[in-house]
Order: sequence, then structure tokens, then C-alpha cells
Amino acid sequence: MPVHPPACSLGTPAMTTRGFGDEEARATAHLIADVLDNPRDEAVIDAVRARGHALTARFPAYC
Repeated sequence: MPVHPPACSLGTPAMTTRGFGDEEARATAHLIADVLDNPRDEAVIDAVRARGHALTARFPAYC
């Protein structure tokens, strides 16, 4: 498995493996909803990408 996977793994196993709790699960759901609500808005996508990177930086993937 690559250190920086090219795809997004969704689901509780991937989230709990990284150490996400309830707060992080809710934040992830909000990030997904933001993009689904605005799929062509580059500003939203860029903001979600930055927030996603900030969130996952706190919880590194262990491979």
C-alpha cells in the first residue's frame, strides 16, 4: 500500500485505523457534503482540500 494513497478510503475501518473519533468523522462528512453541494466551485474544492489535508496531517496513515 502506498504511503500516500491516490484514492480516498471511506468507512469506519479506514477512519478508526487513522485514529479518527466522532468529531473527525463529522468533519469528514461535512467536507464531502461541501463538495457534493458545490461540485464545480473551485474555491470550495480548494478550501475542502486544504481542510482535508489539515485534518489528515493530524492523523497519519500507518501502512
